[in-house]
Amino acid sequence: MVSGYALFYDKNLIDKLSFRPTRVLKDKEYYRMITGGFVHGGLAHLAFNMITLFYFGPALEALLGPVGFLILFFGAELSAHALTLWLHRNSPHYSAVGASGAISGIVVSFALFYPFQKIYLFLIPVGIPAWFFGLAFIAFSAYAMTKKSDPGTGGIAHEAHLGGAIGGLILTLLLHPEVLSVFISQITR
Repeated sequence: MVSGYALFYDKNLIDKLSFRPTRVLKDKEYYRMITGGFVHGGLAHLAFNMITLFYFGPALEALLGPVGFLILFFGAELSAHALTLWLHRNSPHYSAVGASGAISGIVVSFALFYPFQKIYLFLIPVGIPAWFFGLAFIAFSAYAMTKKSDPGTGGIAHEAHLGGAIGGLILTLLLHPEVLSVFISQITR
């Protein structure tokens, strides 16, 4: 709802809520660590995040409960912005929007609980096991971070994806430590 309002009625709200590391550190605008996830750069950006949340969120909420799910979601968002804050602490013009970091944490958590569930990507008719998708996603995000100055990478915050994925992994293990042994037993069957 916040993104819709910002996109259609008050575009200045995107700037007021976006994640900006130097504003967090120098101006003590700590709220940006969360509010950046509530505004998006466009409808396609918002739709992609919400569709992903729609497919992975309900299964995790059923396992974690509403409170556990919110801890995972907001914890992954904070983790995404924490890594981004550290990497861009001296970048006065850096700005990011979107819930992709939180969504990355959700996807990695899903992969821990359902390692062999098939994940389908647009235009690829073959399902990818969730464990492989999660691992490949983390590896790609780490690699893409190093190539950010390349013209083909666009404005994607790969560091937020990586930070959110790491946060999702850690929080899932903290919320349900038994998931690691279940995951390992399923992978080694």
